[in-house]
Amino acid sequence: MSKKVVLITGTNSGFGWLTAHSVAALGHQVYATMRNTKGKNADRATALAALANVTVLDVDLTDDESVKQAVEGIVAKEGRVDVLVNNAGVSMNGVAESFTSADVHALFDVNVFAPWRFIKQVLPAMRQQQEGLIINVTSGFGRVSFPFAAVYSGSKFGLEGISEGLHYEVKRLGIDVAILEPGAFPTEMGQKTQPASDQSVFEGYGAIADMPNKMIGAIGGLIATKNPDPQIVADAIVKLIESEKGKRPLRTVVDPITGAYIEAANQAVAEEFGKGLTLFGMGELLV
Repeated sequence: MSKKVVLITGTNSGFGWLTAHSVAALGHQVYATMRNTKGKNADRATALAALANVTVLDVDLTDDESVKQAVEGIVAKEGRVDVLVNNAGVSMNGVAESFTSADVHALFDVNVFAPWRFIKQVLPAMRQQQEGLIINVTSGFGRVSFPFAAVYSGSKFGLEGISEGLHYEVKRLGIDVAILEPGAFPTEMGQKTQPASDQSVFEGYGAIADMPNKMIGAIGGLIATKNPDPQIVADAIVKLIESEKGKRPLRTVVDPITGAYIEAANQAVAEEFGKGLTLFGMGELLV
C-alpha cells in the first residue's frame, strides 16, 4: 500500500485521536488538526506530534482563512492531499424550542460548515491528481431524527446530504466520498454534550422537559452495559482508506448497540434511490 497524505480533523480526543494513531502506524503521513495546541490541548498536541508520521496543525474549523492556510500548507509541502477525514463535531441536546439561533448557528458551523470548508479546499488538489478520498463522520442520528436531538440530527442530516450528492458528482473524477455513521461510544464528545440555551421554555413542556436527561441516562446505561470500543470506528476509517478506489461504500455503519435499524434504512433507501436517480436521467452515475 502506497504512503498517503491524510488530513484528520478533531484529533485531540475520541475517534480523531484514535484514527490519527492508527493511520500513522501504517506509515501514512498524518496531518492532525485541533484547536488550542498551546493551551488546553497542549498535552495532546505534544503527544501526537511525538509520533512518527504525524504533524499537528492548530486550525480553527470555523474560520475560512485558517482552514485555507492549513490545506495550502499541506499541498505546498506534500504536493497532494490523498485523504480528508472530517471527524470534528459537537453535540447538543434538549427540547427543540429551547435552541436559540446562536445555538443552531454554532452547532451547524462545526458539524456542517467546517467539513464543507475542508472539502472545498481539498477538492482542487484531488481533482488535479484524479484521486482522493473524503470521509465524513456523521451519526446514526444523521439518518433518523430522535426527539430531543432534533437540531443535532439536523446538522448531521446536513452533512449526510452534502456527502451523498457529492459522492456521485466526483466519483468519475477519481474521488470517493464516504459517510461513516457511528453510534453511541464512550468518547469525550458524548461526555461533553451540552443542553440548549433557552431553558425558559421548559415550564410549558411539563414532564416532557426532563426527557433529554432520561435519554442521556438511557444511552449512558447502554454504553456501560455494552462497552463498545471506540477503536472500531478508527478501524473502519482505516478500512475505507485501504479499500479499492471506486469500490468504497457510500455509507458505513459502526454501531454495535443499535446499528441494525440504521443498516436496514440504508439498504432500503439505496435501492429506491438508484431508481430515482435513473428516472432523473442520471443512472450512469450509479456505475
